[in-house]
Amino acid sequence: MKVLLANKYLFNNGGAETVLFQEREFLTNSGTEVIDFAMHHERNIQSPYAAHFVSRQEYRSGSSFAKIKAALSLIHSPEAVSKLASLIDETRPDLMHCHNIYHQLTPSIVGVAKSRGIPVVLTLHDTKPICPVHTRMLRDKLCSLCLAGDFHHVLTHRCSDGSIAQSAALYMEAVAQRWLGSYEKVDIFIAPSRFMQESVSRRFSADRVVPLYNGVDVANIPASSRDKGYVLYCGRLAPGKGAETLLRAHEAAACSWPIVIAGTGPLMDVLQSQFTRNVRFAGQLSGESLSAAIAEASVVVVPSEWCENCPMSVLEAMAHGKPVVATRIGGIPELVDDRVTGFLFEPGNADELRTHLECLMGDAERRARMGAAGRRRAERDFSLEKHNAELMAVYRSLMRSPGAQDRLGRGSTLAQGVFD
Repeated sequence: MKVLLANKYLFNNGGAETVLFQEREFLTNSGTEVIDFAMHHERNIQSPYAAHFVSRQEYRSGSSFAKIKAALSLIHSPEAVSKLASLIDETRPDLMHCHNIYHQLTPSIVGVAKSRGIPVVLTLHDTKPICPVHTRMLRDKLCSLCLAGDFHHVLTHRCSDGSIAQSAALYMEAVAQRWLGSYEKVDIFIAPSRFMQESVSRRFSADRVVPLYNGVDVANIPASSRDKGYVLYCGRLAPGKGAETLLRAHEAAACSWPIVIAGTGPLMDVLQSQFTRNVRFAGQLSGESLSAAIAEASVVVVPSEWCENCPMSVLEAMAHGKPVVATRIGGIPELVDDRVTGFLFEPGNADELRTHLECLMGDAERRARMGAAGRRRAERDFSLEKHNAELMAVYRSLMRSPGAQDRLGRGSTLAQGVFD
């Protein structure tokens, strides 16, 4: 079998790429020929298909003309279409699996594959096909206005940072993709949470949306009994991620236990200058350094204030046997069993977060008990082995016959997926 994997980055840039590389490694190790399609970048891993990659694109710099040209290329990238067509004609894959293709590659590449009889799978790492700003949030509240495909609300509410120009660009992108039918050409959407499944099923038929949680490699992550007495945050320091809420909760706590902030982003300088008491900004961690930071933490906090899908930070913490304190939003409540594997709190509520942290940081036995429960849950429900088996079932369903996707309807075990 040959599988073409399409993702704008071919390096570990976030959760979407973590999933991509997990699946890529599994496919390669199982004898599947993997064909890469991405954007040129100096951080990319080596690929024999790099000659077919698209030029690196930046959308927030350059002259006004360059910005207009870039905005148009958000909708349709002639370069991506041409280079993907050449790659498919040269390699003849059995299917194309898309991950994060927005902006630099654009959903227009879906039509290229379909025109050549190649079935297409798209993993929904965020709600971009049904929310032009991809967060499903409107003024800090869950928003459902655009779910059915009526995107004018993004203009009415200036959803992109309050900017009419940015909102208009995203509106045009969404309308154009709807007109082009890019998402309608996708055979199967993979939804990594019930939240995502229910969100996109407002626009796309339920039989095209297959539920499949992200996986974590519990076989190679030992549960850790180490506990060095600090709270850990792993993620970008950007609006919507909730790092400031965490730091305010820490500042107000009766006892000042250490907190480690692993990540970088546009808010880093502001947060570093504002919060200095017993806080260590460790920068971006990955690989062994990230695993060590999680393994030695007391508690992992995921304080996101927008709709996370199936965050790897939660799954990795559970695999290491750490209690998780996270927000009650998006797909997170499906992962964290409140008061069993950790605590849930309302987004932005620093007082509630502080209460949970004080409870856990003052009770090592409870931390160990919750962490062990989280580890068991990760082994049972979120193992990478389970994820990969379900992924292969999706692939096989599309390859059995031209009408195989029709058999993913109501009552089929695949359509019911791993959420049952």
